[in-house]
Amino acid sequence: MLNKSEIVERLQRDKLVAVVRVDDTKQLYQVTEALIEGGVSLVEATMTIPGLLPVVPDYLQNYGEQIIFGIGSVLNEHMAEDAIRAGANFIVSPIMDTEILRKAQERNTLASVGAYSPTEIQQAYLAGSDIVKVFPADTLGPSFIKGVRAPMPHLKLMPTGGVTLENMVTWLDAGCAALGMGSALVDMKAVRAGNFAQIAANAKALNKVLANWKNRT
Repeated sequence: MLNKSEIVERLQRDKLVAVVRVDDTKQLYQVTEALIEGGVSLVEATMTIPGLLPVVPDYLQNYGEQIIFGIGSVLNEHMAEDAIRAGANFIVSPIMDTEILRKAQERNTLASVGAYSPTEIQQAYLAGSDIVKVFPADTLGPSFIKGVRAPMPHLKLMPTGGVTLENMVTWLDAGCAALGMGSALVDMKAVRAGNFAQIAANAKALNKVLANWKNRT
């Protein structure tokens, strides 16, 4: 199992974190297979998926060597404990809660908590969030990331919300450590239609743009 620093390295290297917020655990399995086919290995399944935690051990037995698995939408320390016990490699929260970070530190698990303002982002960093989730990022934009990192280049930021195939390069150019990819990658219309080939195609398209960006930089 990878340690925290190794997971941070993977996040910064692979960049694309698939945020999977689906209707049931069957779809989680199907989406994961499509993501792997498309070359995406960082998967964040949200706590909003009904019955998620009980299936995590079986899920990791199936895919654990092919992905790094996170659990998102963690809202308090109890949910953090449950997610870590289930087997999450990392946990993600949309809010800045120091108790979530404390619990993650106790269990030596990477946690990325959400923040919105420069002050909140720095507070999250100081409290132990190695990568800070900027959320909801669509209301802020890439220029916000660039502006925050100018005086605080030590920050590793992961915008989530509003990151698309068309604008991902702008986010990367702004200095993002990783990108939380929701509907631009896991299109719920495609999922509900059983069109998992579209999810794989989305992943391949995003990885192609990412590869071109890496070659340029």
